[in-house]
Amino acid sequence: MNTKPLSGAGTGPSVADYVIASKRCELRHLEHFLQLGKLIQCIGNLVHALQRERGASNVFLGSGGETYARERAAIVRASDEQCVLFHQALAEVHQSLMTQPVSSSLLNHLAGALHGLGGLADLRRRVECLALTAGEATAAYCRLIQRLITVVFEAADTAVDPSIAGSLVAMVHLMNGKEFCGQERAVGSAGFSSGGFDTALSQRMMHLVEAQERCFEVFVSFADDEARELWDRLRAHPREAEIERLRRLGCSVGPYKTLDRSLADRWFTLMTERIDDLKLVEDAVEGSFRARCVDRFAEARHALAHQETLIAALADPQRSDPAQPVLVLCESGLEARPAEAWDSEGVGPQFGRSLFDLVQEQARRLQQMTDELQSAKEALEDRKTQEKAVLLLMRHRNIDNDEAHRVLRKLAMDQGRKLSEVARALVSMADVLT
Repeated sequence: MNTKPLSGAGTGPSVADYVIASKRCELRHLEHFLQLGKLIQCIGNLVHALQRERGASNVFLGSGGETYARERAAIVRASDEQCVLFHQALAEVHQSLMTQPVSSSLLNHLAGALHGLGGLADLRRRVECLALTAGEATAAYCRLIQRLITVVFEAADTAVDPSIAGSLVAMVHLMNGKEFCGQERAVGSAGFSSGGFDTALSQRMMHLVEAQERCFEVFVSFADDEARELWDRLRAHPREAEIERLRRLGCSVGPYKTLDRSLADRWFTLMTERIDDLKLVEDAVEGSFRARCVDRFAEARHALAHQETLIAALADPQRSDPAQPVLVLCESGLEARPAEAWDSEGVGPQFGRSLFDLVQEQARRLQQMTDELQSAKEALEDRKTQEKAVLLLMRHRNIDNDEAHRVLRKLAMDQGRKLSEVARALVSMADVLT
């Protein structure tokens, strides 16, 4: 039997207080994501601008500064414009981030992203002075871009509304897949422009192709119809067949065979077009996310107003029955004993039953949201666990990131298990391996 007083003794908080507080808490959370949505959109645009800047810097450095200087300067200016918009959006959501109970991890990654952007001017100066190799510049841009994408990942991990969380899971995996596509563009450009792929470069390309497919698989499972339609259109583009042909050359030719160096320009053009089309898909996901935030905020605000009006009406003395000051709440189908009755402080049975119905309805709705949220949280947790497993393998075997991913995939194939299952098993053995 479950019996609860509807109101506390004296002037203590009542059931109605906590029912309304629950709805207000949900509303504040949705309002926070409504504000956060603009920042997430700016991060997506800034990441795309930095990816273009990385590609231009690779061409500039690869030519020894002889080509693409003017184009690179224009792209840098476009990146600066996106940086300004990012900082403006962050300033707008700053107060919410400081006052809302957001995760410390989200705030920490925001700090990391800001720190990385603070070093962008020096990175550009070193590229301009040809003080970096194309590989070193690529690695530096990749670190900065990954810091920005991780902010979106951490934002998704704090979402409690399943539709919003699902949109963010789709978005962050699409952004990651697009980033791997950008890295593949750099790897392919290096191989084709040098006339051949050594073993390390070929393996790097294979890893990036596989990483993209894993990200896009998760994206498709959470994307809405509009984004999936754009995705299907991208996959059906004739360009994809030519990219696949060039990929096979890069992954299978070997260092002992030479390639036509002019393929580098064609590869760069094709991959740039692909990345730009991926941005169109990303824009659709971002638009869906923001629209969903607006809709859910409006729905929650309406629900709160409705509940406040309903409770006020139920509390009207003309609608309660003061002649029956005792209210008993019990499990359905069970009969309460007199000793288990609670003094209702004059609250009538109709008001008590209606409040109890509201509490049960809210509990059912929150449980349904939790169930629907589970798949999104599992997708995020799988990624976290796999990254932990990769770091563990890197430390334990003294190997690089790509090799650690290959080891993890091989373990999964050898055992006939999912990658996430093997990653969880490795992480659970961390204390033994370290």
